Amino acid sequence: MNFYEERVLPHLIDWACSTRPNRKQREKIVPLAEGDVLEIGFGSGLNLPFYDAQKVRKIWGLEPSEGMRRKARPMVEKSELEVEFIDLPGESIPLDTNSVDTVLVTFSLCTITDAVAALQGMRRVLKPGGSLLFCEHGIAPDEGVRRWQQRLNPTWRRFAGGCNMNRDIPDLLGKGGFKVTADERMYIPGIRMLSYNYWGRARAA
Repeated sequence: MNFYEERVLPHLIDWACSTRPNRKQREKIVPLAEGDVLEIGFGSGLNLPFYDAQKVRKIWGLEPSEGMRRKARPMVEKSELEVEFIDLPGESIPLDTNSVDTVLVTFSLCTITDAVAALQGMRRVLKPGGSLLFCEHGIAPDEGVRRWQQRLNPTWRRFAGGCNMNRDIPDLLGKGGFKVTADERMYIPGIRMLSYNYWGRARAA
C-alpha cells in the first residue's frame, strides 16, 4: 500500500460515504440485520449507528485496508456491539460454512476485484434461510448516464480505490448464487453517474 491508499484515500472514502443521502440509504437497510452478522467492507464503521443492538449478537467486520480499520477503531470502541475485524479481501472469508445469519454489504461490491467470487463466499458462510442485505451504487438505467459511466470508469477506478461506477448489481448477485427477494432502485441526490442505488434483500438461490 502506498501513502495515498493508506493515509489519504480512507479519509476521502469516509467523506464520500457519509453524505446525508448515503446515510439515509444505510438507515433503510442496516437495521434489518440480525444474529451473527458478516459485514463486507466494514470501512470506517459508518453502519454501526444503524444496527439494532437488540437483534445483533456479533459483527464480523471484513475490511482489508489497515487505514480504514484504524479509522474505524474509535467508533467500534464506543459501540455497545461486539465487533471483530477480518483483515482480508472480500474474496477471502475465513468463516465456517453456514455460520452467519446475515451478510451485509453496503457500497462495497463496487470495489471488490472479483465480486462474483466474493458473493459465492458470502453464500457459503450464510446459514440456510439467512439473508444478504445490500445497498450499492451501480449501472444507471438511462442510456446517456450509462455512456458516461462506461467512458469515465477507468479513470475513476484508478483514483477512487478501485471503485467501479458501472457494475450491474442484480446481475452480480445472480452470478454469485443469490436470488433477490426485495429489490428497490432509484437515483439518490448526488452526481448521477454515482448516485443510482440498488438496495434490498437476497437469499441463496
